[in-house]
Amino acid sequence: MSSLSEQVILITGASTGIGAALAKTLSERYMGIRLAIAARSVEKLEDVADFCRKVGAEVLIVPTDLEKIEQVEAIVAKVIAHFGRIDALVNNAGYGQMGPVELIPIEAIQKQFQVNLIAPLALIRAVVPQMRNQGGGRIINISSLGGRLAFPFGGLYSSSKFALEGLSDALRMELEPFNIKVSVIEPGPVSTNFFAASAQAVEENVAAPEKSPYRTAFTKLKNLESQTSRQAWKSERVAEVIIKALVARNPRPRYVAATGGRILIFMMTKVLPTKIVDAFWQKFYGIDLVAKDWQTSQAARK
Repeated sequence: MSSLSEQVILITGASTGIGAALAKTLSERYMGIRLAIAARSVEKLEDVADFCRKVGAEVLIVPTDLEKIEQVEAIVAKVIAHFGRIDALVNNAGYGQMGPVELIPIEAIQKQFQVNLIAPLALIRAVVPQMRNQGGGRIINISSLGGRLAFPFGGLYSSSKFALEGLSDALRMELEPFNIKVSVIEPGPVSTNFFAASAQAVEENVAAPEKSPYRTAFTKLKNLESQTSRQAWKSERVAEVIIKALVARNPRPRYVAATGGRILIFMMTKVLPTKIVDAFWQKFYGIDLVAKDWQTSQAARK
């Protein structure tokens, strides 16, 4: 796997963001590479495919709604029917369901795990027999720093990514005899509208958020984009880390794609007391404001 030229790489969530950046970078760098790109938007996939084809890649578009398991399971068969093989699977598609755990509807919870965990698992199950028969392959699962660290309002997102990382660890050991390498990529903040979209999702999924006991934190959530912009990586920079995992002879189990990410994980999981870590995240996400607001409202009732 030292060279990706002429290999077949399947990328989900390839219409925008990290997935699109990865497809474009691979196309520019590896002449003759063959890409299968999957996402919901045909129009956006066509834009990515046009760019990739102009620089010499062969591209198969596979429009897919990852919430529909039958469509997910059909992806691998379509790619093998077209290219004859799959050398690498990049499970990039995912999204963040933000909000207090108690207030998120069951339907939104199911969607979170369907997209971030069940769909990648279905793809892995479908692609492993093909990779084993051809002598090996690569599986790259895109997780997050949130797959190692949980934070307020990110309970569902983090739990889906924690699960994806646990699955990856088990697969890494199970598939090693077949020369199928499994790695996890852990991006931190990326230059997208993640927090703005998350704030909007809160408004859509939480009934009367302005009356919620968490309302002061909802207001802060809308402003987190500006607080994280300095540390945010561009999608192209994350794509470089994914490529590093794809070409490494012995890829690492995990690649952190965030400024100061390794130190952050080490400090918050190995050094600092849990109470201090909790207090940090509570302040960052405005839970300290929720506590003050709640105490004030309770005092006013007496």
